[in-house]
Amino acid sequence: MRARRRLLPLIPALTVLVSCFGFWCYRHGFILYYGDAVSHLNNSRSLIDSRTPGYEQLGTPWLPMLHVLCLPFVGNDFLWSTGLAGTIPAACCFVIAGSCFFFAARDWYRSDLAAAVTAACFALNPNILYLAVIPMTESVFFAGLSVLLLAVLRFRSTQHKLWIALAIASSWFTSLTRYDGWFLIPFLALWLALSAPRRRYLTFILITAALSLAPLYWLAHNWWLTNNSLDFYNGPYSAAAIQGSAWYPGYHDWLAAAAYYFTACRLCAGFMLLLVAIAGAYCGYRRHKLQPLLFLLLTPLFYIWSVHSSKLPIHVPPLWPFTYYNTRYGTALIPFCAFAAGASVLCLTPKWKKFSFAIPLLAVLPWLLHPSRQRWICWKESEVNSVDRRAWTESAARFLAAHYRSGQGILTSTGDVGGIYCRARIHLAETINIGNGPLWFAATRRPDLFHPGAWAIMQKDDLLYKALGHAPKPTTYSKILTISTTKFSPDLEIYTRQIP
Repeated sequence: MRARRRLLPLIPALTVLVSCFGFWCYRHGFILYYGDAVSHLNNSRSLIDSRTPGYEQLGTPWLPMLHVLCLPFVGNDFLWSTGLAGTIPAACCFVIAGSCFFFAARDWYRSDLAAAVTAACFALNPNILYLAVIPMTESVFFAGLSVLLLAVLRFRSTQHKLWIALAIASSWFTSLTRYDGWFLIPFLALWLALSAPRRRYLTFILITAALSLAPLYWLAHNWWLTNNSLDFYNGPYSAAAIQGSAWYPGYHDWLAAAAYYFTACRLCAGFMLLLVAIAGAYCGYRRHKLQPLLFLLLTPLFYIWSVHSSKLPIHVPPLWPFTYYNTRYGTALIPFCAFAAGASVLCLTPKWKKFSFAIPLLAVLPWLLHPSRQRWICWKESEVNSVDRRAWTESAARFLAAHYRSGQGILTSTGDVGGIYCRARIHLAETINIGNGPLWFAATRRPDLFHPGAWAIMQKDDLLYKALGHAPKPTTYSKILTISTTKFSPDLEIYTRQIP
């Protein structure tokens, strides 16, 4: 009992400690390397800081949970511009995930050592740590997944309906964080129904109906904003629209999809953790402890399906085209690997269990032997793919800081361009973008009649660039600055006009 009491605070303390990794990222400016991280922050900020603030600023492609969690912090200019407004909720979710994976493993394996190994293998992974301190959805999803797993296992052991309620709430949380959560719904309902002592068929129907409320809400939300319930899937800003008709490895090819995804998993989890997980899965099989492991495998299977069928490419350096894109999706396998690593403790004899601490060390051995962030695939992806964006964002932010005056107004593109205002701490209410509806359409269709502001900022060939190019002549804007980086990145162009 004393040993258990000593172990109980271990995981919360460990996860809080490793979340201090965020301070290191802040000091080095890594928090906003991902373009999506900046966009997530701006999405959240636009709910309270916009020409048209409010519910409609949630948009449709991205699920809203991260944006809602950032709301208490993103209104502060310092936290917004540095990215710390996203670090705080992401780090809190990381603490929850590490703690709940610990308690879930302890309940399932009946071993504090197995639980400690599970949580350590999860929390010490550098890719997990990096994603835990930036405004991205991975750590938020892992928090919901860990609570969900703990609730199901507690329900199995206690049959208390409170745990079903927590499982349903956790499913709503994950389903409003990432679309992976939608894929889990029928399997979760089946698992809970099979865990019930009676009326399993009715239980399955009722739980499925309850779990489906979150996806149904998002379908209704998309219909309300766009008259298309599937706008997040096939709308102009969906993953399918971004990819277009371009072919990529794995599209309609199951073997290639699996090869590319599991290569990303190997790079995210590390080869040694995968070996430990295989051994642990075998131990779980021998001890009839496979159910949580099978459940945690569902999310990786979802990504293979997405690569195959949903125009979601994953590019990894070892495979053609030898680039980085969506490599972070490989982290979805890490909860499975960590839980399987915990199962490996069950096969150790009492004499060897005292060396269980070596399992997490073995899992992170590749990074201990080569302690360079260049080997952290998620950080490396964010660094490589943001070189040009960071360069022109910094240049444009300095230019605006020197020349822009509050109240002049900026007609602007969205996406990566929004990072300029975050960096320069120019409130989004100073801008007009496509999220502002009628204001945007009036400004882009007849700029000769409707002048929304003294500035216009866009990238060459983007939506605003094309809209102003087709506007009636003479144009009301004249270009004053072009910021060029490389041939792989379109020029950033800044226009201005004289206000009468």
